[in-house]
Amino acid sequence: MKLLIASDIHGSYFFANKLISEFNKERFDQILLLGDILYHGPRNDLPKEYNPKKVIDLLNPLSSKIIAVRGNCDAEVDQMVLDFNILNDSAKLIVDDKTFHLAHGHKPFPKMGNGEIILTGHTHIPLYEKLENNIHHLNPGSISIPKGGFNNSYMIYENNNFLIKDFENNIILEKTI
Repeated sequence: MKLLIASDIHGSYFFANKLISEFNKERFDQILLLGDILYHGPRNDLPKEYNPKKVIDLLNPLSSKIIAVRGNCDAEVDQMVLDFNILNDSAKLIVDDKTFHLAHGHKPFPKMGNGEIILTGHTHIPLYEKLENNIHHLNPGSISIPKGGFNNSYMIYENNNFLIKDFENNIILEKTI
């Protein structure tokens, strides 16, 4: 299975459109959205081409391909306009015999077993780290408001390999698990 993983769109039509173009071009099976989809939040400047209504129009036609979790900037009112669920704090799925946990990252992680994978956003900084019990933690960074000197980024998963890239096709991080 080929997954496109992104976080922290924050209502940027410009970067959401780039993400969906990548989805269509590379023929991904699913999109995993790790929260903060429509609203930019009170601590962030407006992202490039901030237009939540146009982001809705991009994402809703792909609702059957999207698995999303709730970020700290997502609200019940957002769910009223999106055709896929964004109100769960976490999600769990099995891909290639691996257990993936999805969370935004602003709350304690869900309970996980040895060797499982947690995907989070929230910090806007790409990351791979190995936690206790051989748990692998990955963060794709932010597609719209990157921090820590990183470029706008997203993650690809395919055949046990994680690849964090920017929109200029530069590899930020590559990890096989």
